[in-house]
Amino acid sequence: MNDNQLLRYSRHILLPQIGIEGQEKLVQSHALIIGAGGLGSPAAMYLASSGIGKITLVDHDRVDLTNLQRQIIHHSSAVGIPKVESAKRTLADINPEVNAVALHEHVDQDRLNQLVLEADVVLDASDNFSTRHALNRACFSNRKPLISGAAVRFEGQVTAFDFRYNDSPCYHCLFPTYGEDHDMQCSVMGVFAPLTGIIGCMQAAEALKVLIGFGETLNGRLLLLDGLTMRWRSVTLKKDPSCPVCGVQEGAQTN
Repeated sequence: MNDNQLLRYSRHILLPQIGIEGQEKLVQSHALIIGAGGLGSPAAMYLASSGIGKITLVDHDRVDLTNLQRQIIHHSSAVGIPKVESAKRTLADINPEVNAVALHEHVDQDRLNQLVLEADVVLDASDNFSTRHALNRACFSNRKPLISGAAVRFEGQVTAFDFRYNDSPCYHCLFPTYGEDHDMQCSVMGVFAPLTGIIGCMQAAEALKVLIGFGETLNGRLLLLDGLTMRWRSVTLKKDPSCPVCGVQEGAQTN
């Protein structure tokens, strides 16, 4: 790292769990974020400020006035332009050293596989089950850690699926496709603005821990937040042996 980077990231470097070696890992890392909305906004901003070398943002939507209540990466002047372009501008202001790649497109399974393969960690900040399941399959196939978050009304959840390990459950273990997967989009249900910030920031924190390799991640644990009472619940997740995605697979590293 150069002198400017040493100064910019000095408060990270002071932490013995990170230090110069950990910060250098971040500078050399590539994070893929699917969704540049309520969750993707704070996640991307904190990853950029933390020094992730490359952040790829994927979203097909454009900034709408209704987004501004919670999608803090976008400003009023950005209404009407692609969310990823708006987000890229904000990230450049936060940290011009970060290589922010804006992909304004719909992504199918093949495209997700390609994007996931190139990343070191993946953050699911999408708002529909079909994308979440497709991303889950792509991350499992490529053995890439997936940080999953969701927020609607006053309810939030966050977890991690670290497919570098054989015993990690996957998103399908938690929400099978044959279950009653009714999308609860905030455009219909509403969402408490700070809730998306809380969950998105936790996704960023988990991504940093996974990339550097310190602390205890949320792999195998689901955190549920009741925003009305500010009470957290922790649920242990187990791998489903009959899961069609991760149930009968070999080749990953074991704990």
